[in-house]
Amino acid sequence: MTFADIALMTGETLLMTLLSTAFAYVFGLPCGVLLNVTAKNGLKPCKPLNFIVGLIVNILRSIPCLIIIVLCIPWTRAWFGRGTGEWYAILIPMTVCAFGFVSRMVEQSLAEVPAGEIEAVKSLGASNFQLVTKVLLPEAKVSLITGVAVVAVSVLGYTSFAYNIGAGGLISGIYTFYSRNTGDYLSSPVFWVLTVIVVVIVQLIQEAGLKIAKKSDKRRISK
Repeated sequence: MTFADIALMTGETLLMTLLSTAFAYVFGLPCGVLLNVTAKNGLKPCKPLNFIVGLIVNILRSIPCLIIIVLCIPWTRAWFGRGTGEWYAILIPMTVCAFGFVSRMVEQSLAEVPAGEIEAVKSLGASNFQLVTKVLLPEAKVSLITGVAVVAVSVLGYTSFAYNIGAGGLISGIYTFYSRNTGDYLSSPVFWVLTVIVVVIVQLIQEAGLKIAKKSDKRRISK
C-alpha cells in the first residue's frame, strides 16, 4: 500500500464524513426545530404533528446502518448512476442514518434554553419565527456546535460500512488490509498508520468542535 493509496483513503473518509454530516444537518436541523416547537411545552404545541415527525425519526434511528445502505441503493443509483463501488455511493445512506440522530440532538439542545428568556422576548411581541431565529437557535448555539462534532464522529464510524459496498475510506482500507494479511497484520506499520490516522481525525473533529463552541459561548468570561 503506497502513500498515494493512504492519501486517497483519507480524502475519501473526510469527504464521506463532512458531506454526510452537512447533509444530515440540512434536513435534521429544521426537523429538530419542528419537534421542539410542536412539543407539549413548545412555542406552538401540536401533538399529531409532533407524534408523526417523532415516529419517523425514531423509526430511522432504529434501523441498522447496513440495512439503510441496502434500502438506499436504488436512490443512490438514481442520483449517481451507480449504487456501489465509489466513495459517494454511501453519502445518501449515511445522511439518512445521521438524520434522526441530528433531529433529536437539535431538539434536546433547544429544550435546554431557559423558558424565562423565551417568555421575556415573547412578551415584547415577537413572533414564533423570531423566537426561533433570535432566541432559541442563538441561545442553543454552543450545544448545537458541540452536537455537530458528536454527529461527525458518529458518521465517521458509519464509514466502516463502506467496505460492504466497496465505497473506500480508511476504515474499509483497514479491514481490507487485515483480510489480506490475517497472519501478520498487527506487525505491519501500514495497519497502525491507518489506525492512527483515524484516531487523529476523530481527535481533530472533537477538538475543533470544543474550541468553536467555547469561542461562541457569550457566557464565557474573558480573563
